[in-house]
Amino acid sequence: MVAAAARYRWRDRAWMADRAGRQAPDAPISFYEVHLGSWRRRPEEDHRVLTYRELADELVPYVAWLGFTHIALTPVTESPADDLWGYRPIALYAPTARFGPAEDFRAFVDRCHQAGIGVVIDWNPSHFPAEPHGLTAFDGDALYEHPDPQQAHHPRWNAKRYHFARNEVGSFLVGSALYWTDRYHVDGLRIGALGSILYLDFDRGPGEWVPNADGGAEDAAGIGFIRRMNETIQASSEGATTVAEDNSGWPMVSRPTDTGGLGFGFSWDTRWAESTLRYMSRRAIHRKYYHHEVTEAPARAVTENVVLPLSHDLVKPGRGSMLSRMSGDLWQKFASLCVYYALMFTQPGKKLMFMGDEFGQAREWNAEISLDWHEAIAPLNEGLQLMVRDLNSLYRDEPALHERDCEAGGFEWIEADDEDQSIISFLRRGREPEAFLAVVCNFTPVIRRDYRVGVPKGGVYEERLNTDAAMYGGGNVGNAGEVHADEIPMHGRPCSVALTVPPFAAVVIKPTD
Repeated sequence: MVAAAARYRWRDRAWMADRAGRQAPDAPISFYEVHLGSWRRRPEEDHRVLTYRELADELVPYVAWLGFTHIALTPVTESPADDLWGYRPIALYAPTARFGPAEDFRAFVDRCHQAGIGVVIDWNPSHFPAEPHGLTAFDGDALYEHPDPQQAHHPRWNAKRYHFARNEVGSFLVGSALYWTDRYHVDGLRIGALGSILYLDFDRGPGEWVPNADGGAEDAAGIGFIRRMNETIQASSEGATTVAEDNSGWPMVSRPTDTGGLGFGFSWDTRWAESTLRYMSRRAIHRKYYHHEVTEAPARAVTENVVLPLSHDLVKPGRGSMLSRMSGDLWQKFASLCVYYALMFTQPGKKLMFMGDEFGQAREWNAEISLDWHEAIAPLNEGLQLMVRDLNSLYRDEPALHERDCEAGGFEWIEADDEDQSIISFLRRGREPEAFLAVVCNFTPVIRRDYRVGVPKGGVYEERLNTDAAMYGGGNVGNAGEVHADEIPMHGRPCSVALTVPPFAAVVIKPTD
């Protein structure tokens, strides 16, 4: 099936003109990750999926209300009928017809842009399925895959690996990337499992892979393709970005290619998510023994332009929901999610949250059914949802929380070593010297009164956020909206402030003058 030439009339000129600034490292960027087939369905119509046009009417206003700056879509490229997740693409130049024709996908992206929301899609150049109607043995022989069956096979996905050393294959893939950013005005591409492109021995044991000419495991052709792709997108699609998911520890993923980097705009910090979630799953009484799990991550924001990802991988089948990963009773679970989300939104890095996590869905994600929207109206769920909305607002409105996300000077520990009380405190700084916030997070059920932290100056501090507020489902323990900093030196700073820190809560304060 060949689609007709596009005749769509775009109405997103203002967005496209300003896109580069909206996606720069110093911009507030928060992604709402969505699987289009399971965000919401029509139960009265045999639980059918929503179309692109219906998603434009329902999903876009919801994301705008929550305050996310971007929608991150799991793959929308066409894939086999049994692949609901979309990670086995068979047509890298075609939006899936599951939700309507290609013109309707353009209309969806256009509506996002008109609402001030960017669109990033998962794009998979690492492998393709061995379906007979796909790219495998396309002309009767190995064309897109490596001619050596051992090097062509991907053991993790039982799929085929692209033959990156062939110029024609590289051009096909780079052309696909440009097709999405040009013809569909997509604002960015996320490449998952980057290690499978960078390394020849990815998920392979001894004797199952062929070393490079120097005897190593790095794939020079795959590395060259990644750099070429990033350079081409930056040169040809003004303001478009790319995002990497790499667990291999490859250096300089989000640094320019002319300095030896891979050229990505941003890189997921999956270690932050795994480490902090381990910490949050522990009983509060034991957390002091694992304090490092919540303090070790911010340093990585200096070496990469990081995204802190609470992604679909964390709630996929077998992993449980975000709510179920928290320890304690039901109220403690919700309170823990509140302080955890506040931690993510106030630490260095751009933000990503998977659909359903914003209201604390109880069950793990299932790609075959809708989210449990009936849960969102329960008091604790609704409170969590409102807090996520306020966190997005705080993140956007406060330069100290986003201007220096990717710079060393944007973050300072106040106290990282109070493991006995399981409390951390830190400063976030903007470019202006007076633009800073202090953040205190309490990971225990104990109210900490007169908890003193050092701050750069005296005077009145406004309580910009308290996750224990009643409107979020909390107990309304706090500081009555403001506190006064005294000229009592502490933590290497000339002044300090005595706070009431609620249980399982975060408090964010800002000087008023």
